[in-house]
Amino acid sequence: MTVDTKVKAIHCSHFINGQYVDSQNKETFDNVNPATEEILGKVALGGKTEVDYAVAAARRALDGPWKKITLQERSKILRRIGDLIVERVDELAQLESMDTGKPVALAKKIDIPRAAYNFHFFADYITSVGTDAYQQDDQAIHYAYRRPVGVVGIIKPWNLPLLLLTWKLAPCLGMGNTAVIKPAEWTPMTATVLMEICKEAGVPDGVVNLVHGFGPNSAGSAISEHPDVDAISFIGEPGTGAAIMKAGADNLKKLSFELGGKNPNIIFGDADLDEVIDTTIKSSFINQGEVCLCGSRIYVERHAFQEFLEKFVARTKELRVGDPNNPNTDVGALVSKEHYDRVNRYVEIAKEDGGTIHTGGKRPEGIEKGYYLEPTIITGLERNSRCIKEEIFGPVVTITPFDMEEEVIMQANDTHYGLSATLWTNDLRRAHRVSHQLEAGIIWVNTWFLRDLRTPFGGMKHSGIGRTGGMHSLDFYTEQSNITIKL
Repeated sequence: MTVDTKVKAIHCSHFINGQYVDSQNKETFDNVNPATEEILGKVALGGKTEVDYAVAAARRALDGPWKKITLQERSKILRRIGDLIVERVDELAQLESMDTGKPVALAKKIDIPRAAYNFHFFADYITSVGTDAYQQDDQAIHYAYRRPVGVVGIIKPWNLPLLLLTWKLAPCLGMGNTAVIKPAEWTPMTATVLMEICKEAGVPDGVVNLVHGFGPNSAGSAISEHPDVDAISFIGEPGTGAAIMKAGADNLKKLSFELGGKNPNIIFGDADLDEVIDTTIKSSFINQGEVCLCGSRIYVERHAFQEFLEKFVARTKELRVGDPNNPNTDVGALVSKEHYDRVNRYVEIAKEDGGTIHTGGKRPEGIEKGYYLEPTIITGLERNSRCIKEEIFGPVVTITPFDMEEEVIMQANDTHYGLSATLWTNDLRRAHRVSHQLEAGIIWVNTWFLRDLRTPFGGMKHSGIGRTGGMHSLDFYTEQSNITIKL
């Protein structure tokens, strides 16, 4: 794969009512490349004023030309957005890498194609959906009528910026809503370009709006509190989710939250260890471990523990950490200095708790700039260690042996989170039996990150509220009225 290093960073303005605009007070903040620590450019710093303008534009657009566009026409617009993303894959992958520190090759293989597919999928899906209808003997016919929920606030994370934004925006637009988007402050560029793509694809002015800024006392809280925002779709960490819920409570906003995870990866001794390790390398360290679905707590049946550990450590040491522009790089930089310091603190906590670091836990030799951390494997921690209990969100995993099925189920569920779980076994009955007892919204058996976009996606406990995917997404982005016709 070749990398187009000629792509330049962009100045990130707000996008309101079909136009790129700066903040009213002209304030900006720096956008920093985490791989080099260089300033990429300036980002407009928005707040309540800009959000008010954006929400007003979105509210007007609900009753404008967008309201009269047919379902088939909306489908064509969604497909065109996906096509334009594909056409600009090299540019978008480079911008995503500059913002996040992830390898360009990863962004080009996964992030950008999946962003395009999110639009292609919902372009098809919205045209195939029917409605509920019931005949009540010879008295009446009841049927459901869907209408847009209204103005939707979309607050997106920094780990998979374009992929996760499009996962929310595509069904939002498909159901006829309008949107006010706040990108994560660390990763503003691809969201900014997406606004241009939406306009080129035929989205009317005011339908999509974007305001840059921070969370508390800034653009994020302004969206959450705004009385004319009807729903909030948020992906991030539980503390922010709780704050958004409190901010939106007075207006009884509709909420969809995809939050954090401390996901167990359970490996029984009858599994094919080579296959397990091939996938576990990805589920542990892809995207620098900055994936909410990563299997960061690894549990291995005791009689297979030593063999797994030795093979897994050896494979991890082969991972290449470094320049995101190098097509051979496996692990790039963490997203920011703040996050880099946080992940390193967990490594220190593991040492304080008596853990053994088998590989990693430090900056790679020869790399002086950038927020790099070697993939890290830790054993010997007690189940109440913070490294076992709390989401680290970096290239750090713990490995713990277990003896009994009941024991590992108890340990897997011993967390406030409940997003995903992975289970490895060739015993069919055990696969079903254990899966039914794991407290997680997504459970993979002998695989990881295999997604069908029709299926329900989301977490339980502190990992989220509601489900997305297929009809679940359409349910969130619509309100339904039951209409009864007396015969």
